[in-house]
Amino acid sequence: MIFAHDKGRLCNNILQYGHVYAWGREHGRATMSMRFAYKYRYFKICHTARHNFIFYVMAKYGAKWGLIPVVRFDEPDADYSREEQMMAERRNVVAEGWYARWYDLFLKYKQEIVSLFAFDEKVMVRPETLMEKQPKTDLKLGMHIRRGDYKEFYDGRFFYSDQQYISLIRQFLALHPQQSVQIFICGSERSLDRNAYKAAFPEHNVLFPQGNPGEDLYLLSRCDYLIGPPSTFSLVASMYRDVPLYWVEDADKPLCGESFKQFDYLFQHIY
Repeated sequence: MIFAHDKGRLCNNILQYGHVYAWGREHGRATMSMRFAYKYRYFKICHTARHNFIFYVMAKYGAKWGLIPVVRFDEPDADYSREEQMMAERRNVVAEGWYARWYDLFLKYKQEIVSLFAFDEKVMVRPETLMEKQPKTDLKLGMHIRRGDYKEFYDGRFFYSDQQYISLIRQFLALHPQQSVQIFICGSERSLDRNAYKAAFPEHNVLFPQGNPGEDLYLLSRCDYLIGPPSTFSLVASMYRDVPLYWVEDADKPLCGESFKQFDYLFQHIY
């Protein structure tokens, strides 16, 4: 058994485990995500065999007490042949680290990974109810706004103001002048000026779902286009249906149709 010791937030964990799952699938090894055994219980995987608190405790303390070896993937572009050999040969092993990445294998088993992270019915209820109550539109634009820790992340490179996000939405609307657009703005940003967004787009339906992380992720996955700063949250949202995503690396750069990329490209260019 390969126990994936995931770190970081929700969508970091999905991608981390996805890579380990794909490697294990290719090499005939069973895998288990320690994080989804007890946390973020929004998905099908949380109710599968081995994804429970008993297996989590067994892996955690087995590694802590030296009963289960740990292989670490902590450096980019390192030679991990020794770690992979241990994963293949040891009966039980804990794999951890952000650089446990096998892009080709992830893409090979992508649909299986998506199926594992299918949303629970209860997670879909609130977003579905919200969307059903809204007027029908041609397009749904999901805007993921993240500030908070992005004030320091990459020296604040992706820390954007409300006016910069509003400008991006205006440019998106200009690309689709003949289509009605519903705008969903997701994120846990407390300082968000909701009135500014509503005033900027009086003729459009601007909504702030304010769901839990699972609900917001599901809602974004149901949109037709996604915009947001480089983040695994919007990236994973795009994964479910290959929703075109614009990762805003420069808020002053003009938005165009070619700005939007697919998951298969972007997940290999994570910051």
